[in-house]
Amino acid sequence: MKNLKVIAFTHKHVELKDLGNLVVCNEELEDRLVNLKTTLDIPEIFYIATCNRVEFVFCGAHELSDEFVANFLQQMNFCVPAERLQCYLGQVTRYTDMDALNHLFRMSCSLESLVVGEKEILAQVRRAYESCRAAGFTGDYLRLVMDRLVKTAKEVYTYTNISRNPISVVSLAYRKLKETKLPANPRVLVIGSGETNQNLAKYLKKHQHSNFVVFNRTLKNAQRLARELNGEAYSLSELAHYKKGFDVMIICTGAPQAIIDVQLYKSLLQGETDRKVIVDLAIPNDVDAEVVAQFPIQYIEVSSLQAIAEKNKQDRYAELESADAIIQQNIREFLPVVKQRRVEVAMREVPQKIKEIRSLAVNEVFAQDLQNLDPQAREVLDKVISYMEKKYIKVPMVMAKEILVQNSQTEIN
Repeated sequence: MKNLKVIAFTHKHVELKDLGNLVVCNEELEDRLVNLKTTLDIPEIFYIATCNRVEFVFCGAHELSDEFVANFLQQMNFCVPAERLQCYLGQVTRYTDMDALNHLFRMSCSLESLVVGEKEILAQVRRAYESCRAAGFTGDYLRLVMDRLVKTAKEVYTYTNISRNPISVVSLAYRKLKETKLPANPRVLVIGSGETNQNLAKYLKKHQHSNFVVFNRTLKNAQRLARELNGEAYSLSELAHYKKGFDVMIICTGAPQAIIDVQLYKSLLQGETDRKVIVDLAIPNDVDAEVVAQFPIQYIEVSSLQAIAEKNKQDRYAELESADAIIQQNIREFLPVVKQRRVEVAMREVPQKIKEIRSLAVNEVFAQDLQNLDPQAREVLDKVISYMEKKYIKVPMVMAKEILVQNSQTEIN
């Protein structure tokens, strides 16, 4: 596992609002990763961005020195000043080898999440991996890692109580929302139709809310969510012209900066002066800080949920030991699998080489001798050669795998 590396920026060391500077929109991600792979000679990589972490998982014989990480961040072309990038260097967490593997298992099993036990993290990691796999950024090595991460996380969620009564960021936001005094069947603006807003809006619908208007950059996606909510759908470009007011704004987009400024917010108010509720789960925030400062707003954002999340973590702390035991067992099982696969890859040319030796022997070296054999003897010889060929292909591979398994068990013990 010596080539497995992780460069991580998480809620443990970085302010959530600052994590937004490291989020790369989908439209730019492929070009940036192509540049990164080419410039730094990284064979496989995938990028994960959630509401409380930005991580790069890759393989390669790189040392995660300050110089390398600084170059890494520069090649990703983050739109932040040079001095801010230097600040991130002091906040980065670096994992290599077995530490990297252990971190990935713990992350995928939600042991390191802002809300311990939330199942959403596994889905987010899988989507991040699949996106990069489809774009050709990952290969056989990270495939093996990802397969084992999924298996392990499923076991943790099945055989422990760590996700019982799960409290995700979305459900935490909904709980905060329920604590506010809302009018009957409030007017709900849903800005952004991604998974976070979908889940939160569905919570509201489940609890008898029915007055929804959905805005999204892509109208088709807005219409899809609006149909589920029995609401109206508009393109995000029409938001400035919306005249029907609102009581609750649920907003979460992938925009790199705030999209609700003072002018737009005034327009959306349509002269209303009562206290509004805004649930802003975007990183970075979609609502400008000046809006929150100038208007009467019950503002719910990711960082405001941290206290609740900490209590949740303590409630589930007893399950961490059981979850970690499952992780360590999977790691012990996984190491021989990686080594076996390495042997398979290294030896996959063996069958072709043996076939070439057979062809050379039959068609050149012993061609004249074989011509002198009668058909029956030639048939028997062909059977013997075919049998030997199969054994010469299979036996070395089996022996190599057995040796690796024995060595792995010795190392573990």
